[in-house]
Amino acid sequence: MVSTLFSWPALTQRSVRLRLTALYGGLFLVSSAGLLALTYLLVLNATAGGFVTTVTGTAITPSGAPAGTATSHAIELHQLLVQSGIALAIMTVVSTALGWIVAGRVLAPVRKMTEATRRISDENLHERLAMSGPRDELTELAATIDELLDRLEVAFDAQRRFVANASHELRTPLAMMRTSLDVAIAKPTPIPAEVSALDGKLREGLDQADRLLESFLILARAQHGAPDDDASVSLAELVEAALRDRRVVIAEKGIDVHVSLAAAMIAGSGTLLSRMVENVIDNAVLHNEPSGFIVVESEVDGGVVRLCVENGGRRLDDGGVEQLGRPFQRLGAERTGSSDGVGLGLSIVAAVAAAHGGGLELRARSAGGLRVEITLPLAVPALAPVRVAS
Repeated sequence: MVSTLFSWPALTQRSVRLRLTALYGGLFLVSSAGLLALTYLLVLNATAGGFVTTVTGTAITPSGAPAGTATSHAIELHQLLVQSGIALAIMTVVSTALGWIVAGRVLAPVRKMTEATRRISDENLHERLAMSGPRDELTELAATIDELLDRLEVAFDAQRRFVANASHELRTPLAMMRTSLDVAIAKPTPIPAEVSALDGKLREGLDQADRLLESFLILARAQHGAPDDDASVSLAELVEAALRDRRVVIAEKGIDVHVSLAAAMIAGSGTLLSRMVENVIDNAVLHNEPSGFIVVESEVDGGVVRLCVENGGRRLDDGGVEQLGRPFQRLGAERTGSSDGVGLGLSIVAAVAAAHGGGLELRARSAGGLRVEITLPLAVPALAPVRVAS
């Protein structure tokens, strides 16, 4: 009990509770010292009525006591002062301990608000502090934080709706532009070479715009919260399908792929989970070096499965790698020497993993390249590991 109340970290850090305790103890010490001094002066004034000297030179007190009584009186006053000082020291320690306990009880609502606020993120903005109790400064602070969370939730929802709606609306003019190009190129008259080159450039831009809009839609859906569908998806099958669809690009770059997967089922959206795995594989292929390597491994640890994808490449900065899970964050030429991609691949991975109760961790490899680790909860107990090599 005592060790819990007076833990070393709580005593060493400069906290409000420690300052309040010091204030309580200091005020008690100062006021008690003043009271002790006042009491001493009053006792001294009440018992020291002066002395009368007789003709023979013998000092007597007003009550007729000999002078030795005055010495005894001084000793008693000194003992009173010493004993009062000891009592003051003891009570100062006791009051400081009581001040620590009282400060903890007073600040308990603040700690609860801090813990609750720390738990709330963009994924659970619907939660509120909802602090109960009498109307005071603390409940007003909690109500103010709840109002701020209300405004943040409205702003986040509006942003996600705007991204989704804008992505849907922009698909129509893009389709019209693509149709116009098809009509212009399909004319029977010979097409000049510069027009054909312009057609290729425009189609390349339209394809990139389509990919960007699709990424926006998937990111908005993943950030909206938990997926609506709750199917059981095989993580190993998703990885194998993603590698199979990209075998031509992998062969062209001469990338050596090593795969070791555990049979694990994940509950969630098959579309989102498939896109998550595809983005991780695409990232490993796109930002690899010629004749590089990709290592894809998954393992089951308790109730979760970890999917790790490592690829070779240039050495990366750890600080920059931590930002790659955010939208539109790219390392540019420092990473691959090119500006391919729209900067949404790993942010979609992070959003999909979070929507399924998992997480994403990115680390730069000391020898060059990137290590991507995705953690997801299992839908059912995993089967025996399956070794797949390619």
